[in-house]
Amino acid sequence: MKKLTKIIAFGGLAAVLLAAVSAQDFPRGGFEPRPTKAYIVGGVRHGASFFPKADYAFVKPKTPGTMDFLHYHTYDEVAAILRQWAKDYPNLVDLYSVGQSFEGRDIWQITITNKSTGKDTDKPAMFVEGNRHAGEVTAAESALWLAHHILMGYGRDPEITGLVDTRTLYVRVKNNPDGSELYLQTAQSLRSTVRPYDDDRDGLLDEDPPEDLDGDGFILQVRRKVEPGKGTLIIDPADKTGRAMIRATDGKGDYTVQSEGIDNDGDGRVNEDGIGGLDLHRNYPENWRPMPGQDLTGRGWTQGGAGEYPLSEPETRYVVLFLLQHPNVSVVQTMDTSVPMLLHGPSTSKMDEAMFPEDLKIYRYFDQEGKKLTGYERAGDTYYDYSVGNRLNRGAPAGAPPAGGLPAAGSGGERGGERGEGSEMAGSSGAESPGGSPLFGHSPDFGYLSYGAVWYGDELWNGGRLKDYDGDGRVTTLEQLRYIDENLGGRYFKPWTKFNHPVLGEVEIGGFNPKFWSQNPPVELLEEWIVKEAKFNLFLYKSLPRLSILGGGLKPVKKEKDVYELTVTVANQGYLPTALKMADRIKIVRPDSVAVSLPAGVEIVDRIRQEIGYLQGGERKDVKFKVKMTKPAAGDVGVTLSSTRGGVVKGTVKIG
Repeated sequence: MKKLTKIIAFGGLAAVLLAAVSAQDFPRGGFEPRPTKAYIVGGVRHGASFFPKADYAFVKPKTPGTMDFLHYHTYDEVAAILRQWAKDYPNLVDLYSVGQSFEGRDIWQITITNKSTGKDTDKPAMFVEGNRHAGEVTAAESALWLAHHILMGYGRDPEITGLVDTRTLYVRVKNNPDGSELYLQTAQSLRSTVRPYDDDRDGLLDEDPPEDLDGDGFILQVRRKVEPGKGTLIIDPADKTGRAMIRATDGKGDYTVQSEGIDNDGDGRVNEDGIGGLDLHRNYPENWRPMPGQDLTGRGWTQGGAGEYPLSEPETRYVVLFLLQHPNVSVVQTMDTSVPMLLHGPSTSKMDEAMFPEDLKIYRYFDQEGKKLTGYERAGDTYYDYSVGNRLNRGAPAGAPPAGGLPAAGSGGERGGERGEGSEMAGSSGAESPGGSPLFGHSPDFGYLSYGAVWYGDELWNGGRLKDYDGDGRVTTLEQLRYIDENLGGRYFKPWTKFNHPVLGEVEIGGFNPKFWSQNPPVELLEEWIVKEAKFNLFLYKSLPRLSILGGGLKPVKKEKDVYELTVTVANQGYLPTALKMADRIKIVRPDSVAVSLPAGVEIVDRIRQEIGYLQGGERKDVKFKVKMTKPAAGDVGVTLSSTRGGVVKGTVKIG
């Protein structure tokens, strides 16, 4: 039934010719087959080139051409919105492409700042990224909402107006446009980049993706009734609707459940080598580890999804290059789904083991304030707080499937993803350390340890765990179903529907919506969740350093004729210091400095520019210069306060 041709390699460029299952192999009625031939070559699109387009209502605005947050925005729609903003707010918005994705799409970014008050690079800045992971489209919506909120507030909200006048915000709404488009336009899902990858190490690339057998636009679950004792699951007796599945005990299982699709490559597994397989969030240079099988000793740590080398993927590379060229960025937010949690580094040790105490205090403050703003229960580091918290909050015994016995479809999260928790791509080799569990090549580690910034990679949404009806501390499958029935009209769980599977025969297809329930909020709840996160990001934006020149004066120096001490008082009126302790340690920043320009009649005695270390949040500092008056001063002293991350502020000190 299936024909496959092995890899043909040309100087590192791998190509796979896949003769897909022909249309007659599938029953008629609803299933639109893939093309009979599909070529997977570096640089060639997946998406509509290979798969039927899914006509999702979830990606359509209520009124065409009108912006709303009641749907998920496609790549083209986001690009159109950004172009319109650049046109409507020419003094506030710059739009540009930072580079091209793997499939050749422009990765669009905007800079928001009042250009009339100075260059973006002369102001303290925050960088916000959404949609690094293909299916975690909630992140793009939160980034877009934040930018929209700020632009709408400028000139109306005094606080936002002041922020835009004195700070810079860089927003990259969709850092992974290829994956986002595949996710929003077809039934396919993937964790990150679409670069073809051999997940199952059989010499073939992306040869066994799932099939939308019933043509409803989603990859759901297939359950099959078997003889008692030959299955692993049963219908939950507590569910009168027969939707929920639970693990069988004592060998009495009479159902098997698998993902919707077929075994394309005949290896006995279903959907084990779908689109892509590398992970943009394992591709950062800090603590990067090679892919499994690439550690030549066989004894070292490896990291699934890491890529051929650090920053091998353009989407990741353009983030790092942009930030290294813009060291004025103090705060970074790169959002994912779906725990939810305020998440940051370190990813290989606990916070207090890897952070300077001064920096740790800042992170803990943001964690606590962020929980108040978002309502998230959890905040902390990836290594311990995330991994241990996940184990404690799964609400099921070790090894039990999520969602009441159904494999997680698009569960998201740093260790999850479309191929299930504990998959090679989502975990790391080696024995798990007591308590914590490491990740490698993770952006928050680069952000703090190599870039010296406050860097969050927050997890949005909660996978549909919305209401704990019985108050036992966990939300079960039955409680999810109850919420869907009572609040969402039964949508987001497809009832089990009979289907004639081409291999298994009579089965049922159904389950939770994998895209707009398990991994992202239903559109009815979308704005609530993106606003929660945006409130925290706005708080971070407000916390940037804010430098000022408060004044100064002259006083004579005793016993030195015509020599005066010129005092300039400067301050940082923001919360964040002009440099974290780590930023100074790794020399991503230079010490702050004050320079003066003297009017006619005044000469400098010592230095016209002085380094002053780093201004802490709320700190004021007097900077003293020795000057000589050769004649009455003809004007005021010009002062320039310069800081890598605090920006450049100019003012005057009256001396006449």
